[in-house]
Amino acid sequence: MSAASRPSLVRRALLAAGLVCTVGLAQAQSGVTRILVGFPPGGGTDAIARILGERLQHELGSTVLVENKPGAGGQLAAQALKASAADGHTLFLSHDHSITILPMVTKNPGFDPAKDFVPVAGFATFVNAFAVSNGTPAQSFKAYVDSVKAAGGKSTVGIPAPASVPQFLVQVIGKQNGLDLVAAPYRGSAPMMGDMLGNQIPAGVASIPDFIENHKAGKLRVVAVMGSQRQAAMPEVPTFSELGLKGFEDVPYYGLFAPAGTPKAALDRISQAVQKALAQADVRDKLTAMGLTVGFMSGEQLGAREQAYGKVWAKIIQDSGFQPQ
Repeated sequence: MSAASRPSLVRRALLAAGLVCTVGLAQAQSGVTRILVGFPPGGGTDAIARILGERLQHELGSTVLVENKPGAGGQLAAQALKASAADGHTLFLSHDHSITILPMVTKNPGFDPAKDFVPVAGFATFVNAFAVSNGTPAQSFKAYVDSVKAAGGKSTVGIPAPASVPQFLVQVIGKQNGLDLVAAPYRGSAPMMGDMLGNQIPAGVASIPDFIENHKAGKLRVVAVMGSQRQAAMPEVPTFSELGLKGFEDVPYYGLFAPAGTPKAALDRISQAVQKALAQADVRDKLTAMGLTVGFMSGEQLGAREQAYGKVWAKIIQDSGFQPQ
């Protein structure tokens, strides 16, 4: 089977979920729950939303639709959540970037997570990773660094969104290794992956769920991961800590958020549905296969996780000299 005809993990997730991504239908039907996603179809976050959404549809006993609102690293989706009715029928499935990082790097993001949103439930943590394309001969992170130095010390690294954790990671990698690495921002991981697979860009930083399938298929190589320990999904890949790059041990999260003012009964109902969904072996297996560490967090626990993560990255961003834009 050719690479073009081989169904991807993301595509299988989309087909398995059978969820519709249209605004009009979501608004027209009563009792429909929308899950907003701030990135395009085909990326890791989108696939995760569809896997979880399929099971929530069963647990909630009503239609669940995934609605993609890509742009500005999830900022548009976050603004859409703020503008939505606080009735328990609109959720935002997000990782750390849109909820924690964006408000710290953007002067006017159009939302304040502490005032405009309420954490509903967390369901996983994950790590970001550094990968090289097949057009890059390096078989390890050290070999990549050496190859860039040999070529003059300058190279480009793709990132899914500007002013994101991957951008700051690229900056630190460059500084600690004496390289001039330029972060090239994309509108999500899917277009970045397309350029990496086409050898249009030599390296990229994104989440494990974005890279894992193509890494296992040998279409690119993940050469380093964040976190305090190696990942079960790719135990052969060393952590940045092992490679001497400290400060990136704290791992980001995935969670569901609702508009502030959503009734507690509605929040509890959704949180319980998430907990039940994660108890299903097929859901856990699908998410784990994508490189996630699956684990339920209540709304309160997710909120505490968000605040702790924010403190770590506030210092990293401040130390980098980055000015909100």
